[in-house]
Amino acid sequence: MTLRRPDDWHVHLRDGPMLASVVNYTARQFARAIVMPNLSPPITTIAAAKAYRDRILAALEPGRVFQPLMTCYLTDTIEASEVEHGFVEGVFTACKLYPAHATTNSDHGVTDVRKIYPVLEVMQNIGMPLLLHGEVTDRHVDIFDREAVFIERILGKLIRDFPGLKVVFEHITTVDAVAFVEAGGPNLAATITPHHLAINRNAMFEGGIRPHFYCLPVAKRETHRLALRRAATSGSAKFFLARTPPPCGRRQGVGVRVRGNLQRPSRWKAMRRCSMKRMRSGLSKPFRQKMVLASTAWHPMRAWSFWSDLPV
Repeated sequence: MTLRRPDDWHVHLRDGPMLASVVNYTARQFARAIVMPNLSPPITTIAAAKAYRDRILAALEPGRVFQPLMTCYLTDTIEASEVEHGFVEGVFTACKLYPAHATTNSDHGVTDVRKIYPVLEVMQNIGMPLLLHGEVTDRHVDIFDREAVFIERILGKLIRDFPGLKVVFEHITTVDAVAFVEAGGPNLAATITPHHLAINRNAMFEGGIRPHFYCLPVAKRETHRLALRRAATSGSAKFFLARTPPPCGRRQGVGVRVRGNLQRPSRWKAMRRCSMKRMRSGLSKPFRQKMVLASTAWHPMRAWSFWSDLPV
């Protein structure tokens, strides 16, 4: 079967030995990908983004054609001028908002969205997209409710304050998020992962604790999964693909990993099964390259050479 090479609008490539191990999984099937900036230290400057892009390209297989689209990690103190210059120069494709302590390497994330309002104003003016991890970090909020509470407490006001800002609500997991995006204006979109289309929260507990199905945002009830499937197959350009494969080391004696080793065996099967035929956004252009899919055997690694990473 031959089809155009798609773009992946949310990928974690990490760095160092892990980058070299995983980047070609993405590059073999995707023409371009939005690369997440939550390294340690995070990608907060033009220079850091350029250097990271060079490391990604250097890790590609010989002859492999792949375009990493770099993002800027927002902090409480980031300079609006750095963000603007990076976008104008074509280094930054978008900015990523991590609520502080919401996920992997988010310690430097935003503690109060009002602190970055000057940056968001600039982004709105220049047409630079904002990608956001939509969960509150209040420990008194149930982990299964953190996305819905984020909409109520933060995202609704942000959209009202910056109606011209391009916002991508990333890896949504709830019917609340689907409804919010559907009701929003043309500048609001969302990504959906194959992981959240394929399972509900029962998968983490069937037959005991199954850590390979754990991720953030965590999978929700079946009613939410069905809402995601409806959105993904609706044909609406507001909903598009984010594979979000977070490569994570397994801690010895603990066995904590995420999403069954990058979702590599299941990503096309899951997308085909869910009929995700229109996975593009205002960020994307029509797919420009073609690829041929072939069935090949794949076996998960029995051991990993990296252990220090934490799960997303």
